[in-house]
Amino acid sequence: MIDQRVFKLPGITKMLIVLAGLVVLQAFSILFQGVYLSHTLTDLWNRVAEAKIWLPVVLFAGAFALRQLLVMVKNRVMEPWVDKTVAALRQQLLQKLIDVGPAIVAKQGTGNVVTMALEGMNQVNTYLMLVIIKVFDMMIIPFVLLVYMFTLRWQEALFLLCIFPLIILFMIILGYAAQDKADREYESYTQLSNNFVDALRGLPTLKQLGLSKKYANNIYSVSEDHRKKTMGTLTIAILSTFALDFFTTLSIAVVAVFLGLGLVAGKIELFPALTLLILAPEYFLPIRNFANDYHATLNGKNALTAVLAVLDYPEPTDQDVLPAAQPTWTADSQLTLSHVNFAYDNAPSLTDINVTATGFQKIGIIGPSGSGKSTLINLLGGFLRPTEDDGMIQVNGLTVPHLSQKNWQNRFLYIPQAPYLFHASLAENIKFYTPTADDDAVNRAVSQAGLSDWVASLPDGLATQIGEGARGVSGGQAQRIALARAFLDDERRILLFDEPTAHLDIETEVGLKETIKPVFDNHLVFFATHRLHWLNEMDYLLVIEHGKIVEQGTPDELAARPDGAYTALRHEMGGDEL
Repeated sequence: MIDQRVFKLPGITKMLIVLAGLVVLQAFSILFQGVYLSHTLTDLWNRVAEAKIWLPVVLFAGAFALRQLLVMVKNRVMEPWVDKTVAALRQQLLQKLIDVGPAIVAKQGTGNVVTMALEGMNQVNTYLMLVIIKVFDMMIIPFVLLVYMFTLRWQEALFLLCIFPLIILFMIILGYAAQDKADREYESYTQLSNNFVDALRGLPTLKQLGLSKKYANNIYSVSEDHRKKTMGTLTIAILSTFALDFFTTLSIAVVAVFLGLGLVAGKIELFPALTLLILAPEYFLPIRNFANDYHATLNGKNALTAVLAVLDYPEPTDQDVLPAAQPTWTADSQLTLSHVNFAYDNAPSLTDINVTATGFQKIGIIGPSGSGKSTLINLLGGFLRPTEDDGMIQVNGLTVPHLSQKNWQNRFLYIPQAPYLFHASLAENIKFYTPTADDDAVNRAVSQAGLSDWVASLPDGLATQIGEGARGVSGGQAQRIALARAFLDDERRILLFDEPTAHLDIETEVGLKETIKPVFDNHLVFFATHRLHWLNEMDYLLVIEHGKIVEQGTPDELAARPDGAYTALRHEMGGDEL
């Protein structure tokens, strides 16, 4: 019903104390509302003088107004805390993704992570607003009313007391069924999110291969499965609501019958009978309200569980093993990976990786799609960490457990297939690695990256807002902005390229290539690509197949092996692409 970790959220104790006080006041306002309504009706039935009826009417109206006011106050008190808590959770989630890197995205799925940070947080907001208030209502209001009803007539009060646990038990049984359905629905929602994002990412490739329509059937199948699971969850939710309404209504009817028989037999007076009949629906109202929103709380609970699971994901340790004594990469620096392995969820992705990079080498990483090129780049960037302890990584002779070292990550620039552009000005995006750079340095970087003509055509120049929800930027322009970041930062001497021209047309790629080549000077470069024309710019190549480096050497050395993997790849792609 309530995830116990909710009670560990910051500020929850103070909030619960305030909420408990407000619910107690609301319980008494409901009680007084019923009592004074009963007084009014009894006086009217007994034809009491009109002047004497006004007092219980006014008191009833006051209790009713106080009740509604307390409902508003509870929501007003809870809302700022919930908004603050959800905002903090979202910030922690995003920071966790930054700290852990692609490892957690690979495990959770890109679509799931995006959904979790956006729609999932909205569901958490709804969950916290609904479940805490409604559970407190259910715990306090019925029992305040029950105590008073025992003073009026213990027989009916005892019946209501006995029926309440039975309804709770029935609700728990249906709740478990609904929870199981909701868990399956959330799993299918996660699968749908991941499939949708993967489809968007691979749409250009799918169209080129003529598989876009076939993959559309896969999206339809996944979405249809999610629809069925959602309808199954709603069926259980509606059934539980109907059953709960039926049993509570039946219970109230039983109380009404016994009260009616007591009135007819003259064993009970009108006022206590009428008060019991008015308070009986109020007694069951909190549990009925909770049942009506149970499905919404299940979605929110699942979303909160997923968020907290990510927040509990272990962060990399030993991030300060590499000292900052050598802030930049030099011609004498050396990186060595010996027998390094990496696996996604125990499924091997990189096996027995052995690489040595010295000075300002330009190292190309080539292989067919899915061979592990991007995974190796992420491992070199410290975004992923080796999964076994038998390998060894050394930086300038110093052994480190992984490359998630703060002083290593301060030395490189990472340029992926689609560089991320923040919702900010063009200048601020270019200054991503060097926020203190002056305007002259930015203008030089813009010129070196080949962006001068484009920037000159913009009405606001470098102040133009780009990124999400702002001015659109083409793939080639986005890559040039990433290159401008590299030109602007002279301290970072290691460049990690992850197929930076994979989704560009050949004309754009040729123009971009002439811009990229000057960046290679005086840098250690790791360049993952499936385009053969880039290999002429490399002095060393790593050929990867199925997560293993099957060949490595200079382009001339590999080309001289007629039966080698490099030669086979060139031949397979007609000498144009890998």
